[in-house]
Amino acid sequence: MPSPSRPSAVVLLSGGLDSTTVLRLASREGFALHALTFSYGQRHLAEVEAARKIARAEEVVHHYVVDIDLGLFGGSALTTRTEIPKDRDLGQDGARGTIPITYVPARNTIFLSYATALAEVTGAADIFIGVNALDYSGYPDCRPEYIAAFERMANLATRAGVEGMTKVKIRAPLIDMSKAQIIELGLSLGVDYSLTTSCYDPAPGGEACGRCDACQLRRKGFAEAGAEDPISYAGRTADRVGGPT
Repeated sequence: MPSPSRPSAVVLLSGGLDSTTVLRLASREGFALHALTFSYGQRHLAEVEAARKIARAEEVVHHYVVDIDLGLFGGSALTTRTEIPKDRDLGQDGARGTIPITYVPARNTIFLSYATALAEVTGAADIFIGVNALDYSGYPDCRPEYIAAFERMANLATRAGVEGMTKVKIRAPLIDMSKAQIIELGLSLGVDYSLTTSCYDPAPGGEACGRCDACQLRRKGFAEAGAEDPISYAGRTADRVGGPT
């Protein structure tokens, strides 16, 4: 167990850009990191292997990879054979018009519930999650009011919270940042974004498609940050372009 001078924190680590930035932030704050990754039946399983590499690079105390099957319930293109939307208009209105088919029902609620249980066991008061309410695909469980509500629930539903031993804090440090701002922050902290993956529909060789919502938001973010995206896209190498070509 970590010493009192190095408190524990649980970090939800997907293997993506945002969660990797959050992991580095938590490390810089001096936490002993317990990373939590889910293999939940997602078609883009490459993110689990990416999370393993990132956890090794960050030298976390422990990296938990939890196997669950959210595909049992369906309802998302990420856990079924439903076609992944490509080339959507992700302008200010287009990104928020409707909740896209890539939304996985109750995913963050399930993930945060596991994280809350792990926090109790490890004595952690802080749970970090890389949700973002600006450059996102319209998911309801990425909003500030959702994070605040879950934190209240977590402190009602745990022994540590009820007995006053540890009050859980759900930390979402990127929630009000644009993708470009997140990338700029990560680069200033020395995050190696070549280890990350964002694509919902990667090619068999692992290259990102460049056209799904996640790829578009990532490419736009790097372009606005004036930085080179170090990952490869299908049919071409990494570039500075902010949208599909």
